[in-house]
Amino acid sequence: MKDNPPYLIELQGMTKAFPGVLANDAVDLKIKPGEIHALLGENGAGKSTLVKMIYGILKPDAGTILFNGQPVKIDTPADARDLGIAMVFQHFSLFDSLSVVENISLGISRAVDLKQLAGEITEISGRYGLPLDPHRHVYTLSVGERQRIEIIRCLLQDPRLLVMDEPTSVLTPQEVRKLFLTLNRLAGEGLAILYISHKLDEIKALCHQATILRLGKRVNTVSVDTESTSSLAMMMMGEEMEKIARGQAVATGEIRLKVDNLTMPAMDNTSISLTDIHLEVRAGEIVGIAGVAGNGQDELLKALNGEESCQLAASIIIENQHSGKLGPNARRRAGMASVPEKRLGHGAIPDMDLVDNAFMTGFQRMGLLAKGLINYSKTRTFAQKVIADFGVKTAGAKVPANSLSGGNLQKFIIGRELTQQPDILIVSQPTWGVDAGATQTIRQSLRKLADRGAAVLVISQDLDELMEMSDRIGAICGGRLSLFYPTAEMTVEKVGLLMAGVPLEKGGAHVASFS
Repeated sequence: MKDNPPYLIELQGMTKAFPGVLANDAVDLKIKPGEIHALLGENGAGKSTLVKMIYGILKPDAGTILFNGQPVKIDTPADARDLGIAMVFQHFSLFDSLSVVENISLGISRAVDLKQLAGEITEISGRYGLPLDPHRHVYTLSVGERQRIEIIRCLLQDPRLLVMDEPTSVLTPQEVRKLFLTLNRLAGEGLAILYISHKLDEIKALCHQATILRLGKRVNTVSVDTESTSSLAMMMMGEEMEKIARGQAVATGEIRLKVDNLTMPAMDNTSISLTDIHLEVRAGEIVGIAGVAGNGQDELLKALNGEESCQLAASIIIENQHSGKLGPNARRRAGMASVPEKRLGHGAIPDMDLVDNAFMTGFQRMGLLAKGLINYSKTRTFAQKVIADFGVKTAGAKVPANSLSGGNLQKFIIGRELTQQPDILIVSQPTWGVDAGATQTIRQSLRKLADRGAAVLVISQDLDELMEMSDRIGAICGGRLSLFYPTAEMTVEKVGLLMAGVPLEKGGAHVASFS
């Protein structure tokens, strides 16, 4: 009897080119059964391209895939699933109005009996510690519960290889721990897992091996136990990351932004009401707001930056001016700038070039208008300065925004706002899906802005980011904002409780930590 091959999947010389870009250059990768293998690299390093070839979304220009020791062709995702390859994508594909069992049935090619499928869901969810009611509607579920649907949908295929793309980006710390327990249990049963994440602490805690890509090439494959987060980052970037030192917030700094008793009803059935929001951000400090997606972050940002008008002008005070009824341009004139979570379509207009996108928010503070006419030369210089100062990788300022990678577009959008030297900056998800190098650039820039006396408010689902950057931290849950605490006195577990709407304890008793 022939022995089983040591590797479940082996990629040899995988190469894929797009016009002007060699996305993967003869990449090799090997994963054993029962191994949790990390795939690391900066934005544009080639991770997504490689994974899409494994799952049959893209066809390689060259290279061989061996599965269980045999060469295979994976032309479609159906081919991948037939082999036993399943994938949990970063962005969920679920219908809110359908139940859990109905959503899962849509991803199964064979005809299914919903009652029987519901029983299978209950059995698997119980076996792997992923509690889920098959009859609940998706719109009633938390983000963590929605992710369980995607994982259970994969497990129902009885996979041999599970690919996970940034699986913890929308989870609380408590949910992350539960996910890791499940993944370790699955690996213990022989499932191979390919795990993509920018969070190096997670890689250290979970993974066995790591393959590092840089500029489309495989730099190294290492045992995670023998590496530090710094050494992994250095292999990804080619240089050592500078540690960001949290600033000393000036407790007596003037209040630049004050929110007092802000209440806004939900605009529609898909949005969240804001209830009795209180907030102060002083000159020289970074205030962090944690929260699981969908708890009112977008609504809060729009209320603060003027996209939605408040019922009372006194609800928002910018530099001692009642501003609740001011529009976005008036708030910008008062000294506020903002960066939304959604890059394309909100932070930048996709089909417009970078010069025009620079003008969109910079025309007032950068003096890009003269007697109603655009000073195009000055606007182009402004865009080029942002590109140069923030290391935006692009063919030039005249390329459309949608031609940039996510990380580079984020650097451009944040650089555009920081270059205007605002007195108040509100930024949502500053490093969402951004690689380690761009992350450091963005975080350092935000810290420098605060150190120069600006008031910075960061809304983020990345708890590690907030713990590293912010001087004070709180959380939003169900449209209510918690009290804020000095970050130095907080732990990840405490902030995780605030994110879940659980009041912190003080002196053995619960305190009302949500305003």
